[in-house]
Amino acid sequence: MISRAPRRATSSTARDHLHRSQDTTRVKDATRQYWTLAHVDGRRYLDRPVYIFTSGTTFSGAEEIAYNLKAQKRATLIGETTLGGAHPSEWYPLTPHITVTIPNARSINPVTGTNWEGVGIEPDVAVSADEAFDVAYRHARDEVSSG
Repeated sequence: MISRAPRRATSSTARDHLHRSQDTTRVKDATRQYWTLAHVDGRRYLDRPVYIFTSGTTFSGAEEIAYNLKAQKRATLIGETTLGGAHPSEWYPLTPHITVTIPNARSINPVTGTNWEGVGIEPDVAVSADEAFDVAYRHARDEVSSG
C-alpha cells in the first residue's frame, strides 16, 4: 500500500518507510511524494524474491509498480520492454464529443531521478511474454534450492 508521507515516520529503520516515487505537476508547480506505509499489519517479506511479468502492452500504472520495485532492487522483471507511459495526464473536453488528453505532471523515481516515459522499462530477463511465467518459475525454483 502507498500513501502520502507522514510528517514523522513511526519506525526506527529506514527499510520500514520508503520513498517510492513522486509527481511534479506543471499546472500547480508542486511536487507530491508517495511513500510506503511505516506500519503494516502482519509480517513483511523483504527477504523473498518477487517476479514481475512485463510485455509490450504493459502500460502506465503497471509500469510504475514495475519501475519502482526494479529501481529499489525489490523485484526481477521478466518478459518484454514495456510500452512507456509515465506522465500522469487528464482528459479535457473540447466539445461534448471530443476530448484531448494532456500530460500535466512528470513522474520521478527517487532512486533513478527519471522515469520510463517514451522508452518503456527494460526487463532484467528479456524473453517473450509467453515465456515469462516458465522462466520466472525456473528462477524461483533455483533461488529456493540454492538458498
